[in-house]
Amino acid sequence: MISVVLLGAGNVATHLYKAFSNSENISITQWYNRTRASISSYANDVDITDSLDELKEADIYIMAVSDDSIEQLSIDLPFTNRFVVHTSGSVAMHDIDKKNKIGVFYPLQTFSKDAEIDFSEVPICVEVYEKENLQLLIDLAKAVGCKPHKITTEQRQTLHLAAVFVNNFTNQLYRIGHEICETKNIEFEILHPLIEETAKKIQHMSPFMAQTGPAKRNDKRTIKRQLKLIEKEEHEAIYKMLTTSIKKTHGIRSTRIKSQKKEN
Repeated sequence: MISVVLLGAGNVATHLYKAFSNSENISITQWYNRTRASISSYANDVDITDSLDELKEADIYIMAVSDDSIEQLSIDLPFTNRFVVHTSGSVAMHDIDKKNKIGVFYPLQTFSKDAEIDFSEVPICVEVYEKENLQLLIDLAKAVGCKPHKITTEQRQTLHLAAVFVNNFTNQLYRIGHEICETKNIEFEILHPLIEETAKKIQHMSPFMAQTGPAKRNDKRTIKRQLKLIEKEEHEAIYKMLTTSIKKTHGIRSTRIKSQKKEN
């Protein structure tokens, strides 16, 4: 049985709590947050505290807090020589105060409190400073059904950068698509099957091979027509930038895409 103390009450901490609670091989010793009210609804199920001085002993202390809070929280911990990890994709492991044994337990997934997560589908990136602690993190990941991946800080930060492109930026494009649909009173849900199929394709082929659309086939007439339909300059700039990028990726000699609104 692996004993865990959770520190933080954000999306990642909340989902970790749920996953740990459902595991027969993990015991949540305590849940800390600086604002007790944020975790008060769990008080009947787990020992909660808003005082670092009240932290109990455990095998692992998991700091699931904002990136900017990790270093200071690790400094403020009132003990030494215990195993402390953070869950960030971008913060270096060595930002954790060295008075304790240090590591990283990074679940590579997007977390929203109201969205259910199947942890068996979540890759866990692990990193340790002391090799003897690696197996403990691997066992913790496996205890919630995850596949652990031993990677370096540089690899993890690169993965996080890639994740920003494929998740955060993609979601912003969804938002723009949603906004464009709303201008003509079109239900965004009509696009759901397309979104799902696009994500499904890259499970068995590379994104390069999966690319389709007017930029890939250098369909200048369609590109010109679509630029006329775009109402916001911000959306037009994004359309032209991505069109140019796709053309370059697929070896199409790209000429400057002019503003159709100004020409017409």
